[in-house]
Amino acid sequence: MDSSDPSPDSPRPQPRSSVLDSDATSIARQPQSRSSHPDAARGFRQPPTRNPQARPSSGDGLALGVPLLLFLGSVAVLLLSSANSDSSLSMLHQVPEGHVGVYWRGGALLETTTNPGFHWKLPLVTHYEPIQVTIQTDQVRDIPCGTKGGVMISFDKIEVVNRLRKEYVHRTLLEYGVNYDKTWIYDKIHHEINQFCSAHALQQVYIDMFDQIDEKVKDAIQADCTRYAPGIEIISVRVTKPNIPLSIKKNFELMEEERTKAFIAIEKQKVAEKEAETQKKIALSEAEKIAQVSQIQMEQKLMEKNSAKRQEEIENDMYLAREKAQADANFYRYALLFVADVNQAITLITFCRVTKEAEANRLKLTPEYLQLKFIESIANNSKIFFGDKVPNMIVDQRMLGTFLNGISKKDHSDT
Repeated sequence: MDSSDPSPDSPRPQPRSSVLDSDATSIARQPQSRSSHPDAARGFRQPPTRNPQARPSSGDGLALGVPLLLFLGSVAVLLLSSANSDSSLSMLHQVPEGHVGVYWRGGALLETTTNPGFHWKLPLVTHYEPIQVTIQTDQVRDIPCGTKGGVMISFDKIEVVNRLRKEYVHRTLLEYGVNYDKTWIYDKIHHEINQFCSAHALQQVYIDMFDQIDEKVKDAIQADCTRYAPGIEIISVRVTKPNIPLSIKKNFELMEEERTKAFIAIEKQKVAEKEAETQKKIALSEAEKIAQVSQIQMEQKLMEKNSAKRQEEIENDMYLAREKAQADANFYRYALLFVADVNQAITLITFCRVTKEAEANRLKLTPEYLQLKFIESIANNSKIFFGDKVPNMIVDQRMLGTFLNGISKKDHSDT
């Protein structure tokens, strides 16, 4: 030990002013302290009194502050670095949006899952993984397969749009692990494509049934996932055109070219047929229009002819009536000329008048008119007969009508 270091029994160094004050006090009270203190006789020296206002040295504060700052800085760096770290040493971790946090403790999957945000975990004990539960697209590349005829082809890329349901995350990871998509998407795509190719010829795979591959593969994968992994939902499958040998590809291109030429010829023929059909429809429309116009004109002419005919009939009736009246007048005049006696003339005129009245009555006395007059005469009769037997002169109205109808028919037949 250095001689300059103070011993445990030696007093600590004091400030200058404190030492001077203590020395003055000890000098003023020296006779009394020596006589009164019991250790003074033994040769012991009393340590000086410390001043309570004395400040601690700067070396003591620095010795306490540096470790505290280092500790706080290391904790802050650890927390900030662990927020975006997947290491098992981190305490604070972040679950991104569209994911759920899944945890393992000692290699055992826990049932606890967390939503997006910041969360705490035990470092070195709990391990965590973010699992995506939104729609994602997995690309399966370089898928070789052999057709039914033995031709080897390959698909460069097949895209599978899928989603893991949030409520099935724990069950799916418990049975198939974090890489569940390798089992049910990547490996399953290889299997289903090989199954399809082995059951169909190259013509069917490359051309005829190419548009059905995506639906068939999707249905097959979804059926197995529904049965064994219900949390996986296959939304769609997009299949690219497969790669085939170059020589076969040239043959297909030639076939497609010929098919295109034939299709163009067929389309030209259809266009020509459509044009001819259009011309035919136009001609039929024109003919129908002409026929309708002719019919309208003919009907108009017929109406004009009917009008002229009716007019001529009216004129003929007028002429006939005029001529008949003239003939009657001439008859009366010539009859009076040849009759010398006045009585004979009166008789002749009376005969003509009676003849005309008979003709008028014959036209007037129809069965309907006679029946009307009979009803009026019956209605005017005020006599009422009582008794068991009605007189024979009263006849039934219907019997009289029948009798009159018979007379009318007889007159017409005689005419």
